[in-house]
Amino acid sequence: MACLAASLALTPATRAAADGGDVVGGLIAGIIGGAILNEASKGRQHRTGQHRTYADPATVAQNREVQTSLNYFGFPVGAVDGVLGSRSRTAISEYQATMGYPVTGRLQPYERDFLTGSYRRAIAGGPATAQMIAGDPMGPRGLLRTYQKQAAGIAPPPVAQPVPNTTVVIAPAAPAPAPVPATIPVMNAARDPGPGVTGLPNFLGSGTGKSLASHCNKVSLLTSTNGGFVTSAAMTDPSVALNEQFCLARTYAIASGEDMAGRVSTLSQDQIAAQCDRLGPLLKPYVSALSFRPRAEVMSDLGGFVQGSGMSPEQLTGTARICLSVGYRTDNMDVALGSALLLNVLGEDVYGELLGHHLSQGFGTATRADLALDWYDAGLDAVARGAAPVFAPGQPERSDLIRKAAYRIGGRGDGTAFAAPAPAVPGQAAMPALPAFSVAD
Repeated sequence: MACLAASLALTPATRAAADGGDVVGGLIAGIIGGAILNEASKGRQHRTGQHRTYADPATVAQNREVQTSLNYFGFPVGAVDGVLGSRSRTAISEYQATMGYPVTGRLQPYERDFLTGSYRRAIAGGPATAQMIAGDPMGPRGLLRTYQKQAAGIAPPPVAQPVPNTTVVIAPAAPAPAPVPATIPVMNAARDPGPGVTGLPNFLGSGTGKSLASHCNKVSLLTSTNGGFVTSAAMTDPSVALNEQFCLARTYAIASGEDMAGRVSTLSQDQIAAQCDRLGPLLKPYVSALSFRPRAEVMSDLGGFVQGSGMSPEQLTGTARICLSVGYRTDNMDVALGSALLLNVLGEDVYGELLGHHLSQGFGTATRADLALDWYDAGLDAVARGAAPVFAPGQPERSDLIRKAAYRIGGRGDGTAFAAPAPAVPGQAAMPALPAFSVAD
C-alpha cells in the first residue's frame, strides 16, 4: 500500500484521474481474491485433515497386519492394502468358521489379536513352524487350530505331536472293538468284512499312494503366494483351479465332520477314527471300481451294500460325514472315498464333486479325467437344482469354475455346454427320498 501511495503521488493528475480507479480496483480485487483463496485453501486443508483423521495410519497398519495374517494362514484376501473390503470380509468369515467363532465377517478384538499374534508366533518359529505346517493335514489353518488348542490347555506342545496317522495306526490293536452305544452312528459291526481284510490298515490309500494332505499343504502355500484363488475369468491352467477347489472342499469336509464328531461325547477322537477304519475294507471293492467303471454302475452296485447294511439312512449319513472327515484328516483315501460314495448313493449328490476331484487328480484312484466328469456333473447339477452346497457355500461362482476346468481336462470343450444330470440308478427307487438328509446337522 505504501508503494501504491508513492506511485499515485508521482503519477500526473490527468493520468490518475483516468486510470487510478482501474489500478486501485485491480489491486484491491487481487488482495481480496487472494484472501478468499487462502481461506478456501485453509478450509480444504481442514476438511482434508479431518478425512485423514478418519482413515488414520494406525487403522490402516492394523488392517494390513490382519490381511497379511489371513493370507499366511490360508484365508486369501489378495493384495494387502489396509482396506477390509469384500474379499477380506469373506476371508474373515472363513477364519471365524475354522476357529469356531460366530461368522460375522467382522473381527472382534480378541479374534483379531489371536490372529495377528499367531502370525507373529509362526514367523518367529522359523523352520519349526514349517515342519508343523507340513505335518498337519489342514496346513496353515491346522497350525492356527493347534495354537488355539494350546492356548486352551488341551493340546501337547508341538514337539510332542505325533507324525500324522501314527496314533490311528497303533490305537486299534484289538481285532474286535468293544460294542458302541446305539446312539452313536457307526457302521454295522456285525457285517463280515470278508477274507483278507483284517490285517494292518493302509493309510496311504490305493492308486499311486500320494499323500493328499501334503499335496494340499503345497497348494495352500501356492494360493497364498499367488494372492488368492484362481477365478474363472483368469484361469490359464485348469489343473491348478481344480487342485485349489479340491483342497478347499477337503477343508470344509474335515471341519464339518469334526463338528459332528465333537457332539459324540462317549468316544474319543482316536476311538472314532478306529471305528471309521473299519469302513475302508468294507467299501474297498466299490472304491476300486471308481477307476474303471462309470458312475451309474458303481452307484448301482453300492446300493446293494446299503440295503444290506442293517442301518437306517440317518445312521449311514451321519457315519459317512464323520468318517469322510476322518479319512481326509488321517490321509486314508479308502475311508474318505468310501464315505463320499455312501453319501452319493444315499442321495447326497453334492458330494459327487469330491469323487470327480479324486478321479481328476488321481488321489486314491487312477487318474481318469473322463470318468470324473459324470461325478462332477452330479455334484454341480445338484447345487444348480437347489441342494444346499456343503463346500464354500458363500462362493456360488465356484461351480462354473469347476465345470469349466473339469471339461477342459476331460475333453468336453470349455464347459459352456453343461452335461445332463446323471440318470437314475436302476433298482434304487427309494433313494430319491433321501436328499432331505442333506441339511441335517
